[in-house]
Amino acid sequence: MNVIADFLLATGAFTTAIYCLVLSRRLKRFTALETGMGGAIAVLSAQVDDMTKALERARGSAHASSSALEDQVRRAEAAAARLELILASLHDMPDAIPDTPTATENLEDRRPRFVRRRPERTSLRVAE
Repeated sequence: MNVIADFLLATGAFTTAIYCLVLSRRLKRFTALETGMGGAIAVLSAQVDDMTKALERARGSAHASSSALEDQVRRAEAAAARLELILASLHDMPDAIPDTPTATENLEDRRPRFVRRRPERTSLRVAE
């Protein structure tokens, strides 16, 4: 009975050793920097660093654009306020000057006007 127990114990130990060997090889392939997961993790880490830098540049650009846009909005609001003031002052002006004749009176008193034009002198030559 001891022989059978020793045989089963040795078989179990040998099976466990083979299992550990297989796991060790898989772990080496998994962590290899060139081909395994270690390489993929290194590449992803580099990409995350690049994306972080790009994000910081985009934030800076967005902040600069936001500042420029706020400045333009302030200037536009100031110009709109001035235009409103000008329009309000135009409403206070009288509609027509009473001393000027109306449009119908101007048509009746007008004389026909002739415009004379000189003929073009394309036939003349310039002396050289």
